[in-house]
Amino acid sequence: MSEQTPGKGDPQIAAPTITRKRQNRISWIWLVPVVAALMGLSLVVRTWLQAGTDISITFNSADGLEVGKTRLRYKDVNVGTVKSIGFNEDRSKVVVTAELAKEVSDLARDGTNFWVVKPRLDVSGVSGLGTLLSGAYIGVDAIEGKGKASKATKLTFEGLEIPPAVTHDRTGKRFKLKADNLGSLDVGSPVYYRRINVGRVIGYELDKSGDSVNIEVFVDAPNDAFVTSGTRFWNSSGVDFSVNADGLKVRTQSVVSLLVGGVAFEPVYTARGANKPAPADAEFELYSTEAQAKANPDGEAFDIRMRFDQSIRGLAVGALVDFSGITLGNVTGINLDFDPETKRFYSVVDATLYPERLGSVYDEVRELADKEGDVAGNRLLGGMIKHGLRAQLRPANLLTGQLYVNLDVFPNAKPVTFNPSVPAIIPTVPGNLDQLQQQLSNIVNKIEKIPFDKIGEDLRTTLASTSRLMNRLDKQVAPEAQGMLKQARDSMARINELLASDGSLPVSTERALQELNRAARSLRSLADFLQANPEALLRGRGADPIPGSGPVKN
Repeated sequence: MSEQTPGKGDPQIAAPTITRKRQNRISWIWLVPVVAALMGLSLVVRTWLQAGTDISITFNSADGLEVGKTRLRYKDVNVGTVKSIGFNEDRSKVVVTAELAKEVSDLARDGTNFWVVKPRLDVSGVSGLGTLLSGAYIGVDAIEGKGKASKATKLTFEGLEIPPAVTHDRTGKRFKLKADNLGSLDVGSPVYYRRINVGRVIGYELDKSGDSVNIEVFVDAPNDAFVTSGTRFWNSSGVDFSVNADGLKVRTQSVVSLLVGGVAFEPVYTARGANKPAPADAEFELYSTEAQAKANPDGEAFDIRMRFDQSIRGLAVGALVDFSGITLGNVTGINLDFDPETKRFYSVVDATLYPERLGSVYDEVRELADKEGDVAGNRLLGGMIKHGLRAQLRPANLLTGQLYVNLDVFPNAKPVTFNPSVPAIIPTVPGNLDQLQQQLSNIVNKIEKIPFDKIGEDLRTTLASTSRLMNRLDKQVAPEAQGMLKQARDSMARINELLASDGSLPVSTERALQELNRAARSLRSLADFLQANPEALLRGRGADPIPGSGPVKN
């Protein structure tokens, strides 16, 4: 079948019109990557908005730390993660970069501490045992409450190698103690009040002057209220032995204080401000023993100086200065000096007194001194020296030979003029042993002055004269004495014969006594007659009356 073509005679057909369809330039398929991009951007923005703060912490080593695993914990709550670990410029330190969660970004501020928590053994016990299973983590300690800003204000920190002794969330007060030496104290040593553990030592350092040690302690609340302005602290390490009239006493705070040391405190109610609570960071003196801490209040110190011309062997720095059994102070220095007049060395002893220990007397003197613009110590010592106050060395222990300075009134001491000075000069008198030695020396000097040679010659002369006298007595006086004794013997024999019972003397004496007896009876009869007839003295004796013829007189 052939294809038919239109002929000329057929009607003409119009040419077709071609219309192209209009196409869109952006396809709907492109919505998928756009939505994906928007979702990714929103995730980035959300991540950026929720991202925390990156901080850097410097440690000596990265022991126990791992990137992406080691956490930062604040009050045992995860607040961040370690992102990287590197070195500083000289590679002497390890720099740990960590990310803090956004809600705790304000932890990155001044006062925040970071340290690595791991198992540790110290004087306060064992800590960090939980990290044996969970691994080490970085502990965070910050002041509670939000700062002025809700974002980080500090991004670089110096990490602690040991955990802080006291965290900021622990309530209580810090106090500073000043001691001559640290003793057996260490960070973590307990603080006792009435033998109850109420705090701990949190730090110590050498004073800038190098003469003392500054110790910082923390007392937990509510026990910090017992620390008043009159509180005394002392080192309670070891065992305190004392021997007195009551016998041997042994005191210690606890077994822990024997091993790691400790500090104890008690308020002294005789001190000023004993009932007023002490403010935080108040400074106190740390005494060596409980006895020193509980001594009378020190108050204002007053320096004195004494000169001793005798040996001071046994006197040491720290020796007591005693007055009537009360410790007024301690010896602070001992030196030698030369006297050009006597060409001899002498000892200069410096001491510090606390006149307030004398009680109300010093208070009255101080009031008068303040009114007149004078120094109370000089006024008080001036009056006492005028009445015989002197310093004297006395033995404190006969076994060890230790000495102490005794202030006492000696009425017979030579008068001394007191001139106020700094330090005040107090006159001295020899000690009891020195006085005894001086008296023995004076006796020996007097004995040496006795002329024993002349006395010996006189004694020999006297003995020679005595010998001659004895010879003369033997040759001359002895025969005469024998004759005299013979005559005396004869005389005694005659006297015996005369006094014999049948001798003439006793017989004559008996007769005389009889005559005297008769004479006495006659006189008695005469007296009776004259009493009855007194007229007989004038008329004489009349005729004898006839018996029975006259009146009868009874």
